[in-house]
Amino acid sequence: MAKSPSNEPTFRESVDLMYKRAVDMMDLGPGLKEKIRVCNSTYTVRFGVRLRGEIHTFTGYRSVHSEHMEPVKGGIRYAPNVDQDEVEALAALMTYKCALVEAPFGGSKGGLCIDPRDYDERELEMITRRFAYELIKRDLINPSQNVPAPDMGTSEREMAWIADQYARMNTTDINSRACVTGKPLNSGGIAGRVEATGRGVQYALREFFRHSEDAKRARMEGKLDGKKVIVQGLGNVGYHAAKFLSEEDGALIVGLIERDGALLDPKGLDIEAVHGHIRETGGVKGYKDAEYVEDGSKVLEEECDILIPAALEGVINLSNVHRIKAKLIIEAANGPVTAGADEVLRDKEVVIIPDMYANAGGVTVSYFEWVKNLSHIRFGRMQRRQEESRHQLLLDELERLDRYLGDAWSLRPDFKERYLRGADELELVRSGLDDTMRIAYQAISETWKTHKGVTDLRTAAYITAIERVAASYRAKGL
Repeated sequence: MAKSPSNEPTFRESVDLMYKRAVDMMDLGPGLKEKIRVCNSTYTVRFGVRLRGEIHTFTGYRSVHSEHMEPVKGGIRYAPNVDQDEVEALAALMTYKCALVEAPFGGSKGGLCIDPRDYDERELEMITRRFAYELIKRDLINPSQNVPAPDMGTSEREMAWIADQYARMNTTDINSRACVTGKPLNSGGIAGRVEATGRGVQYALREFFRHSEDAKRARMEGKLDGKKVIVQGLGNVGYHAAKFLSEEDGALIVGLIERDGALLDPKGLDIEAVHGHIRETGGVKGYKDAEYVEDGSKVLEEECDILIPAALEGVINLSNVHRIKAKLIIEAANGPVTAGADEVLRDKEVVIIPDMYANAGGVTVSYFEWVKNLSHIRFGRMQRRQEESRHQLLLDELERLDRYLGDAWSLRPDFKERYLRGADELELVRSGLDDTMRIAYQAISETWKTHKGVTDLRTAAYITAIERVAASYRAKGL
């Protein structure tokens, strides 16, 4: 990753600068502007766990940015460089993200200063359960108050441990599974959650290209088919985004950047093959079917139609922004473009689909999982067979016409099977996510086109989200 220059704003400062740019274009009183901007509270915990014969002390955070709606929602990340400023900035983004996709949550975020690669599974479980214990006993994990999810360095495994720890401490809470989302399916999770953020990136790009006027502002036209894409980071989000865009939309993943370097192939990389190589070796080095570039950060500067930073904050900054050649950047990670770089890219008329919208697929499907846990029934269970029965009536009539008309008209061989099958949970989740991403983008695009002074999608997204948060506070009497 390119190192940010010393005059670069921090991630927290970048979020505040982007927020200020948006609210300065809005008719909000100074008191309400400040209330929405500031973080309500941050809890810092330091706890000990006995590992390998010694007591190890860990530092963790849980930040609540806004309680205009409750519960508050946001992931827990495990990373060695987590600090309070980062967690508070991420919590603020969660507030705006939830407002943008109309998920009924305030914003929160958690972090634990730890490199999970330094510990085995048993040790990670002990650490996670103790961290969860410290948060649960202060209602910082609770189905009705604060609902975490996976983030960088965590997965459904850690969420299952947290859910079990909550259930052990709240034995009579019938809604205990709703205390955290992103769980495995057999622990109250929902189909489609693991892929959700990457799938949301795909749906966001599809909706962008449906707006031909918006695509023209990025000097592009048509659909995703044949577009050259570079992806930075093949973790959960980057992998699923690259996989779906290449397999379902015909995009060419011409570049892929990882910790140990990058791969280039103008004909398009085989994402499954690269992903398999990374699982086996821990990196992209040694992959035979593409050009290897040792300094992966240089590949960010290669020519492409779409650049997808999907890993860390600040990878596009004042040290490299002038060499970025992408026409369109979609922020699959949180804060990959610093405030300084964002200003340069606006001047260059590079279109950026901002993080608060682009990676909202995760919290959207987390919302569906939370609803599923509270309703205690999987999606599709009540209506799937009834839908099939109704479809059968139509098929029976079509088959009668088929017999009557003979060779003049006939059903396709696979039509009956495809039409008759009712939607399962995964299909319903994908449908709900697609609808959410479409509606949210339409709101942003409308602000982009009609709000005086707005020249970019990020400012449009902030204005759209802030207006909704402000409306909630006004309804409370503020």
